[in-house]
Amino acid sequence: MKRLAKAGVFAALTAIAAAVLAQSSGSPTVTGAESGASADGAIPAFTGRDTPQAGYAYGKFRGDYWKYKNEKPLFSIDAANVDKYADKLTPGQVALFKQVKGYRMDVYPTHRDCSYPDWVLENTKKNGEGASKLDSTGDHLQSAVLPGLPFPGAKSGQQAIWNYLTRYRGVGAAWDKVYTMVSPRPGSTDWISVTSRQTEYFPWGAKGANPLGAKDPLFSIYYGYDSPAAMAGQGVVQTFHFADNQAEAYYYFPGQRRVRRMPSYNYDAPQIGFENQYTVDEPWLFNGDIDRFDWKLIGKKEMYVPYNDFAMYDFRKSVGDVFKNDQVDPSARRYELHRVYVLEATLKSNMRHISQKKVLYLDEDTYLALVGEDYDAQGKLWKTKEGYPVPLWELGGTCDIEPFAQYNLLNGRYVDDQTVIGAGTDVHYFESSSDPRFSSNYYSAENLRSISER
Repeated sequence: MKRLAKAGVFAALTAIAAAVLAQSSGSPTVTGAESGASADGAIPAFTGRDTPQAGYAYGKFRGDYWKYKNEKPLFSIDAANVDKYADKLTPGQVALFKQVKGYRMDVYPTHRDCSYPDWVLENTKKNGEGASKLDSTGDHLQSAVLPGLPFPGAKSGQQAIWNYLTRYRGVGAAWDKVYTMVSPRPGSTDWISVTSRQTEYFPWGAKGANPLGAKDPLFSIYYGYDSPAAMAGQGVVQTFHFADNQAEAYYYFPGQRRVRRMPSYNYDAPQIGFENQYTVDEPWLFNGDIDRFDWKLIGKKEMYVPYNDFAMYDFRKSVGDVFKNDQVDPSARRYELHRVYVLEATLKSNMRHISQKKVLYLDEDTYLALVGEDYDAQGKLWKTKEGYPVPLWELGGTCDIEPFAQYNLLNGRYVDDQTVIGAGTDVHYFESSSDPRFSSNYYSAENLRSISER
């Protein structure tokens, strides 16, 4: 494969991003975004939070209650016309058109209606007035009023990535069934298809103003595998922290009927069971501790990015409807033109990681990571990633990504995770809950043993 990451390509993207950042259209929103429309009107002015049509309740397909559900694409991008739109695409997106036969992006009208509940915005204002602070290294969030963006109008790369890592998602989320899949090797039809039960817990996510404590966990996650047979019964709990890099992970092995601590299950450690195609820090485009990279906020750029991707949450569909051997079906992906922050992470000289550089493209209005890229030790473009956001009406209209896809451009395989397609039930977000799954004790080694030995 030809070298895809040439200095000129990224230098051009950097120059465009810096130029867009230098322009201003309207006074900033609470999160620091430009409130006004783009000069040509293709990106509209900020309109505020989306609300569902009457009748929506958890358990119903979200897309049926979206006011723009009957929209048609403005145009489609494919291998034949990709050069026409390349200035609004990332190097990774362009590579997919060149490499994956039939790859297509359907571009729809832009809607700037992802935001946060008013009380989260009030916390964001407090942070903007000086309540939030990073430690001396910049790698750890030392103080903030949460839930709320710690750094509205982020001025540095570390501030921007912390805005993403602390995005409001309620106190937690639960999946009765979730799929994690790796596509077949080229020439094969054999998928890695894993199902599990999963919960995520954000102890600072309860409604109100929650000052960050020095030893508070960033988030905890549990997943218990149900299939395939080789993984059934295995379970994991993991907790990441604000103030240090000591992620705690415990793994239950049913054959031994014991829980083992996984002291190095972090960063680029391969996740168990996925043939080294998926690392611990790759969920949601980036996950976990940030200290191995130098983070630089390059600027802003107008880009075609995933947005309002309701079809990626359609739990009524089967996995075969959406996940093809070489790509996520184009009809399940929706793109809009948005302004995004370009965030570059370069591996520190004294650190080790399989990726030499990461680039994330963060939504201007929410700091959601919508597109990402990884470069290998030789500087070659290696992986390109997409997160698929929708408004979460049960949390007051905040938006989030759960399902995402990660394409390995060197071996032709891709990973999809956090998807409810094929599950029969939707992911369930909780604004508040007394369920024991949303308490710190649930994510201990002792509890993992208790809920696994059945």
